[in-house]
Amino acid sequence: MEFHDIARSGQVPEGVVRRMFVGEVEIAVARHDGTVYATSNYCTHLDCLLSSGKVTEEGLLCSCHGSVFDYETGEPLSPPATRPVPVFPVREENGRILVGIDEKLAKAALQRRAARSRRGKPA
Repeated sequence: MEFHDIARSGQVPEGVVRRMFVGEVEIAVARHDGTVYATSNYCTHLDCLLSSGKVTEEGLLCSCHGSVFDYETGEPLSPPATRPVPVFPVREENGRILVGIDEKLAKAALQRRAARSRRGKPA
């Protein structure tokens, strides 16, 4: 797994979600209780941008339909989403945020609901 330097620590303050990129991979980066978390930026319900959502006590809230995803596992904690979002390992070192991405995680993060639906696979 390769870790990518994506931001200064100060760019993701407590309670904020930011949209970041590593190549083509779009990531929602959030800080809750001092810890930085990173997930795919696309909600598994209808591909809404999680970076437009909110940091809550329960998890990352999608602003479109109210699904909440666990910060650590990506599991949906409330409907309408029923599938987890991919989660990336995160390290903070020397005032920088680094996100770990390997081929499997990148592929999972790039696979979006709309694309699966067009191919005839279940969403």
